[in-house]
Amino acid sequence: MKIYHAPNTRSVRIVWLCEELGLDYELEMFKLGDASMRDPEYLKIHPMARVPALADGNVRIFESGAIVQYILAKHGDGRMLPDVNSPHFSDYLQWLHYAEGMIMPHVNILVVETILLPEDRRNPVNISRATKQLTRALGAVDQALEGREFLAGEFSGADIMTGHACTVAARLGADISDKPNVTAYIKRLNDRPAMIKAWTVGA
Repeated sequence: MKIYHAPNTRSVRIVWLCEELGLDYELEMFKLGDASMRDPEYLKIHPMARVPALADGNVRIFESGAIVQYILAKHGDGRMLPDVNSPHFSDYLQWLHYAEGMIMPHVNILVVETILLPEDRRNPVNISRATKQLTRALGAVDQALEGREFLAGEFSGADIMTGHACTVAARLGADISDKPNVTAYIKRLNDRPAMIKAWTVGA
């Protein structure tokens, strides 16, 4: 498998997952914003000129959540994925998709408004709204983690997705001081050797 990867992006999720599963992979490295990501050949792999993307034999797939689902279904041998009859299966599906549906849209706004745009073009209303909604989104994660180490029973693909999103949100300055479960969860995940490796590859 080849992972198209840039440090400090969603492609960290895919490297992390492969490290957790002990899968062999090759990296095609980019830096965020590389002009080469807009080359016609790469646009055939990812039409939005972003990462991650995955090449696995004749399969080409992009979008991090879809890649996580694909790898677990194709190469996971039942690991990190609750059985469909498990009482944790619905939790797994919810938190697998929660990252992109509820956390990352607000993270994206904050990245644009506080990092990518020059100061004179930043919109304080957008920043305030995104920060408020991000706080609410992380609050739901905090509630779900009450009495749990992970979101769907055992460590799973749901933690790859939403755990990464929580980490990114905290790194961007989201206030988690009143969210002890999220705070402990982020530390627990970031102490895992596979996640340490994923954050440092190419950085």
